[in-house]
Amino acid sequence: MIFGRVKSLDAILLTAQRKGLHRTLGAFQLTMLGVGAVIGTGIFVLTSEAAQKAGPGMLVSFVIAGFVCAVAALCYSELASMVPVSGSAYTYTYAVVGELLAWMVGWALILEYAVGASAVAVGWSNHAVGLLRGLGIGFPHLLSNGDALMAHVQLAFGAAPSADLQAAIETGGYFNLPAVVISVLVTWLLIVGTTESARVNAVLVAIKITALTLFVALTLPVLNAENFTPFSPTGASGMFGAAASIFFAYVGFDAVSTAAEETKNPQRNVPIGLIGSLFICTLFYLLVASGAIGAIGAQPVVGADGGVLAPGSAEMAGRCAAIVRGGLEEPLVCSKEALVHVLDTIGWEKIGRLVGLAAVLALPSVVLMMMFGQTRVFFTMARDGLLPEKLASVHPRYRTPHVVTLVTGAGATLAAAVLPVGRLADYSNSGTLFAFLMVAISVMVLRRTDPGRVRPFRTPAVWIIAPLAIVGCVALYFSLPLLAILVLPVWGGIGLLVYFGYSRSRSHVGRGLDDVPEGKVSGVEPPMPGTAG
Repeated sequence: MIFGRVKSLDAILLTAQRKGLHRTLGAFQLTMLGVGAVIGTGIFVLTSEAAQKAGPGMLVSFVIAGFVCAVAALCYSELASMVPVSGSAYTYTYAVVGELLAWMVGWALILEYAVGASAVAVGWSNHAVGLLRGLGIGFPHLLSNGDALMAHVQLAFGAAPSADLQAAIETGGYFNLPAVVISVLVTWLLIVGTTESARVNAVLVAIKITALTLFVALTLPVLNAENFTPFSPTGASGMFGAAASIFFAYVGFDAVSTAAEETKNPQRNVPIGLIGSLFICTLFYLLVASGAIGAIGAQPVVGADGGVLAPGSAEMAGRCAAIVRGGLEEPLVCSKEALVHVLDTIGWEKIGRLVGLAAVLALPSVVLMMMFGQTRVFFTMARDGLLPEKLASVHPRYRTPHVVTLVTGAGATLAAAVLPVGRLADYSNSGTLFAFLMVAISVMVLRRTDPGRVRPFRTPAVWIIAPLAIVGCVALYFSLPLLAILVLPVWGGIGLLVYFGYSRSRSHVGRGLDDVPEGKVSGVEPPMPGTAG
């Protein structure tokens, strides 16, 4: 039976003991890793995208996305405390509903982590180019984005020529060099070591929180209630569409669970890192978004036909370029460095440059955590035999999975070189929502099939929380743009070909190479090294 291969929790834990990574991370470091992965992506990068979809109603979108993430985080916390090893949703699914669905989850996580890292690298590029421009240093637009390339692609696939597409070709670029540079640097840092990465991340998180606190302090006093009207120019569909995109801004918290195998006392520290980082980030998101909307407004830009343009599209880039060339103030929804633009508009240009500098310094921490999560998922899949075992190689000096880090870094770099941030974020979300849905299902299944297993953290009201997570994930998935919705089944189809063509025959579980001998599975979680104290 294709659903019959389940790797026992005891086998998973024993595999980690025998072939595990070094445990160095505590509760504070995990929380900072979560904050580093979450704060920045939505506020520094996706504020403009969300405003284009929902206008001021993006505040509701933040709440919707945050709620879905909160219920998913509670499910994650229970499983991560029970199975404190690398692999995140992939590992949990393997232990509960079997290898095939676990493979599909791991395959989907590529969209979350690797594509997500690309999206944030593009956002970093936008801020770096803007900072240079503010300092009087011009950066060639041909090497700072892929807008012109995307416009040509749309025309090649039959899109009708328009003034907006022509403007995108005239003002856009073909290759995002800064995004490539930051992706390469983060890949190198991850190879150097987990502890070093976490220490760098903690410094960057402090810079990021300081900058956002300053932004809130300067914008809330000039808040204008009229800027919130109309509050929902695109209706409920717009707010849910924005929530589906904003969801990307929260999902970094689950990268904390992928660090479980490198965490001291993971039963205690992983839940703290997950829930603590999510709470801190939600508070900042609402305050900063309110300040941006209240200061200068956030109404969507419409095309020649009066319809709201899709953020990240070549038409949107062209329309924004035309507005600026016409001598009008650039709308918030057009800015590629939204918070800097807000401060510039209300007269705090120098502070705006500092916030831009903070983004340039801090966004690499998000790229780092996205790639960190992806490499640990790949590492675990290779350790289970589903991917070439060479990917599970650990560097003899740095003790990190260097081969899979190089592979992930190469893929993320290629995507960042040519694709816009909005599309990358939506593609990433389709994989994330599927993984979160499977985690919620796994929690409920495991409560039925193994109720006696030790659960250091128990999801409260699980029969309410888990179904809410499932419904929320499905609703947000179908609120994504059509192309992003289609990405998941197409990518999943490719994954099935790989699984049945390569992975299934090489699976350690399928070949009987389970690390727990027959008859030795006790149903009680064995102690993990490094959990004392």
